[in-house]
Amino acid sequence: MSSSFRRVLSVPEFRVLFLAEILSVLALVAVQITLSVLIFERTGSPLLSALAFALGFLPQLVGASLLSSVADRFPARRVMVIAQLVSGAVMACMAVPGTPAWVMLALLVVSGTVAPVYSGARSAAIAAVLDRDGFPLGRSLLRMAAQTAQIAGFSFGGVLMLAASPAAALLVAAALMAVSGLLVGMGTRARPGREVAGGLVGSSWGGVREAFRLPRLRAVFLLTWVPASLFVWSEALAAPLAAGMGGGPMLVAMLLTAGPVGTVAGELLAGALLTAEQRRRWMLPLACATFVPSLLFLLNPGPVLAVGALVVGALGYGYTLALDALLLEATPEEMRGRVFSVASAGLMITQGAGFALAGAVAEFVPPHLAVALAGMGGLVAVAVFGRRTRPAHGRRSPRCGRPSGYWRCRRSRRPRRGPGG
Repeated sequence: MSSSFRRVLSVPEFRVLFLAEILSVLALVAVQITLSVLIFERTGSPLLSALAFALGFLPQLVGASLLSSVADRFPARRVMVIAQLVSGAVMACMAVPGTPAWVMLALLVVSGTVAPVYSGARSAAIAAVLDRDGFPLGRSLLRMAAQTAQIAGFSFGGVLMLAASPAAALLVAAALMAVSGLLVGMGTRARPGREVAGGLVGSSWGGVREAFRLPRLRAVFLLTWVPASLFVWSEALAAPLAAGMGGGPMLVAMLLTAGPVGTVAGELLAGALLTAEQRRRWMLPLACATFVPSLLFLLNPGPVLAVGALVVGALGYGYTLALDALLLEATPEEMRGRVFSVASAGLMITQGAGFALAGAVAEFVPPHLAVALAGMGGLVAVAVFGRRTRPAHGRRSPRCGRPSGYWRCRRSRRPRRGPGG
């Protein structure tokens, strides 16, 4: 691991947040698997079973819109601890024998509503614990931990279901979530909240509106969400892609893991080999490189080329480190909790929408062409939204101190004409 990542991990408070994130993701994935199986066994409804996955994400929009100011108004440590304990209590309630399916789904909505508040407070805490150069590296480490824990979580949840009853599996998940909250409570410092005008709902919704009014922040949101919603199309269509290539479950698994493996490697390489300035300079080229290999799907590639293209493309995901730095720069300090809550919830929702849209497009065109279309759309999105971020991260001229742009400094050096000139 590079010295940059080691420097971030050497901060004791960040190590606590890192471990708490792993435990939290393991618990969430275990709950999703357990509920999906349990609800299907009780109701025989594929729709209700699928809702066990979907309802973990959709309520995040409500939480980010109406409750996000909690992450600014109150101390981050207290918010994180309470959010994790609430989620753990919800999971424990699901384990009560005989709980109706609709009650379980309602409890899942509560957990999903609390999630963006926790994410916003956690990101605000990272910004306080790490310096500006360390913030994107810290966020990257948390993403990699979450990605790895999510993959492991499916196996973990399956083992729990085999070794214990569904109720016991839910109680184990609740315990993991509670331990995550207690770790944060004991291992991080208490920092005061910020002054936030207005009531809870009004200040939350007002913060969301204000965030979208800021051009720089709006551009960062769009560059975060839209490409990510297109990047997941190959995962959403893994099963039909594999079927079209004549492959079976093993090929499906390889197509599903190609993206996560590539993204983890790409973020590690970007953090290890590039400085903050170099990551900024290479942000848009790397973002484009994420989608270029998807164009190979126009040729209906075989399994080896398809998996290789997805891994190589995902290496470009290292561009998100520079995007995280831009997010911190573009966010007013007094709005960090709300902005980070919106950014987190928006990413989850748009990725979910990307899965749905991929399936809809694949109803009309072959799956490999749908993946290629996503690659084209990703390139367009990067070109359109990436241009809008340029003024936000332009280098300053030593002479004029303005954002980069040769015309600005050249214009400022022109001699002024007199009134008669």
